[in-house]
Amino acid sequence: MRQAIQQVEVFRMKKVLMIAYHFPPLAGSSGIQRTLRFVQHLPRFGWEPIVLSAHPRAYERCDSDLLKEVPTATRVVQAQAWDTARHFSLAGRYLGAMAQPDRWISWKFDGVRRGMQLIEELNPSAIWSTYPIASAHVIGAELQKRSSLPWIADFRDPMAQDNYPKDPRTWRSFRAVEDMAFQQASHCMFTTEGAERFYRERFPHGKAQFCVIENGYDEESFSHHQAEDSSPLNPGKLTILHSGIVYPKERDPTQLFEALSLLKREQAISPELLKVRFRASVHDALLRDLGARFDVSEMIELCLPLPYRQALAEMLRADALLVMQSSDCNDQVPAKIYEYLRARRPIVCLSDPAGDTAGVLRRAGISAIARLDSAAEIAQLLRTQIQLLQQQRGVIASEDAILRSSRQERARDFAAVLNAAIAAPRKP
Repeated sequence: MRQAIQQVEVFRMKKVLMIAYHFPPLAGSSGIQRTLRFVQHLPRFGWEPIVLSAHPRAYERCDSDLLKEVPTATRVVQAQAWDTARHFSLAGRYLGAMAQPDRWISWKFDGVRRGMQLIEELNPSAIWSTYPIASAHVIGAELQKRSSLPWIADFRDPMAQDNYPKDPRTWRSFRAVEDMAFQQASHCMFTTEGAERFYRERFPHGKAQFCVIENGYDEESFSHHQAEDSSPLNPGKLTILHSGIVYPKERDPTQLFEALSLLKREQAISPELLKVRFRASVHDALLRDLGARFDVSEMIELCLPLPYRQALAEMLRADALLVMQSSDCNDQVPAKIYEYLRARRPIVCLSDPAGDTAGVLRRAGISAIARLDSAAEIAQLLRTQIQLLQQQRGVIASEDAILRSSRQERARDFAAVLNAAIAAPRKP
């Protein structure tokens, strides 16, 4: 009887074609996690993923670490793809038309061909594509046009913004992709409420429905390390960890270093008390220069990238976790925020209190927030937090907020969107 029930469940399983440039074996992008965890968890909610991604040659860096986490039953097809800047440049220059809307537009041609083959062979019920990379939406739109299947366009970040992209031609190209998505897609999906508001104002008469599915954390990845080494990262000292890229503009750490310098002059902190560790910042040279400029180099640790699960294990051992986000990014939330929540460590947030990053943390019960562009606010926040950490009274996220932020719960929400998309009348 149980086998018969399982066979019926398999028979009823619907399929979704997922178009994602960011997918294993690509290394160095947190965006991989969103698609990968959807792929892992959607089947328990009645949806079988089929993945259309890019040939690994298009990636600047590959790592097989996450490949083993792709379910063996998942069909993954890699379309032929190249990076215009690396593969089609001469003396460092290339035709701008070959990089619109992005440098990986070359995968559109084989992506559409292979996508149609998958549609004809496997009969999926819906299409999903995710930005960034913008060309994923170009492929999704073309496949929707040819197949008439409902298409869900996922915007992990807003596309055409004020002064971004800087190149006017790229900006116009991004805007054209947006126009196409909001007229042609069944649903447009966002990771933050701010991004949804931004697009509701831009496309008040768009045909697509709007939905928000935030990023999250993968419980299995954390549970793997729960019982392992829990010793401090720097025994006898407090360690505040920033895990991930430090963007010079969007996560400008200058005022943080000035605040550390101020506290050092006040003798409120010292290298014997505090270390600020930057893991996989990408911009180590900037951090070294700031450390020297503000005379706090001895308190700064610059560390090379770690495999994903080892990076999570490091979060579990930190005394506190640091997030930085400028007010220019108020409609965005760093994906690692949700892993920070799950790590159940105190979080120090340097961001605009009015932005979505601060909002996520406040809803989780965390109020340790200072503006990223105010050294005075950061210094005051660090004074308070260091005292709490020394007393082991640092505030962590509420259990309810942690449970709501799991990737499994996000996949449940995604399945509901897919069900709504296929229930609606098809667009011609």
